[in-house]
Amino acid sequence: MKEISIIDIEDIKIGSAEDRENATGCTVILCEKGAPAGIDVRGGGPASRESELLNPVAAADKIHAILLSGGSAFGLDAAGGVMEYLEQKNVGVDTGVAKVPLVCCSCLFDLQLVSKRVRPDKAMAYRACSGSYQDGNYGAGTGATVGKYKGTEFMMKSGIGSYAVQLGELKIGAIVAVNALGDIFDYRTGQQIAGLLNQEKDGYLSTEEEMYKQCGQVKDLFTGNTTIGAVITNARFNKGQMNKIAAMAQNGYARAIRPVHTEADGDTIYALSTGDVTADINGVGTLAAQVTAEAIKRAVFAADPAYGLPAAKDLLKERDANR
Repeated sequence: MKEISIIDIEDIKIGSAEDRENATGCTVILCEKGAPAGIDVRGGGPASRESELLNPVAAADKIHAILLSGGSAFGLDAAGGVMEYLEQKNVGVDTGVAKVPLVCCSCLFDLQLVSKRVRPDKAMAYRACSGSYQDGNYGAGTGATVGKYKGTEFMMKSGIGSYAVQLGELKIGAIVAVNALGDIFDYRTGQQIAGLLNQEKDGYLSTEEEMYKQCGQVKDLFTGNTTIGAVITNARFNKGQMNKIAAMAQNGYARAIRPVHTEADGDTIYALSTGDVTADINGVGTLAAQVTAEAIKRAVFAADPAYGLPAAKDLLKERDANR
């Protein structure tokens, strides 16, 4: 098994656009030929559009794009820009009257970082369709943060990350915008690599432990978080099978984020099948969890400090310097 780039998976294009001044952006995954897709939602506060298309009993057997966006539920409008882009390329379901592009969208909450009035719109999403992809403070990761249990004063900058592998002809990868209430861990070592800062801002507290201390109190955390992402594979599966793979990919969230799937998160992951490679669903689902956990780690370490917030790479440098 070897590591590859997420963009090495055939029949997809990934692009981003962002407003750095106002700390928001969006990332689009285009599959113009159409791709069977599934979804799994575990968080209590999701913002999503067209997710019912992915229900195995729904008529649509393929979709044409997924948009990962900032802006909370306001960002759902940005999907119209992806539809416009695809319509101009004559991509969509042929209804006999018009070709209608099927675009699913999920949004994370970044309104608290700079401006609650500025969020991704149709124009930004349209630009993303012709843009390129990078890990870090780009696209949907522009306003992503983690470790927010004790408020914005103790949170850290995160971003968007990707990770992909090839095993024989099989390719599978994940792209995740990490905007969690909780802390982020290297799933291989168990080490906390980002999250809730301590009082001195030179190390971490455990969100789980802080939460346990206040377990007897009802705390309004609001849905100001949400980790959103997608798994992409060139293996051939139908929509029902991709829903199962999406469900297994959520294990990657659970390995790398603690706590996860709270009412204050809207944790959502999609799964797309873009090719015709024959593969076992159980093996692919297991790999989906692994690449998802790795993408979360990449999102944290690719993030740069911004908007007055430190990033994991800074604390890691300080820790190494003090050894």
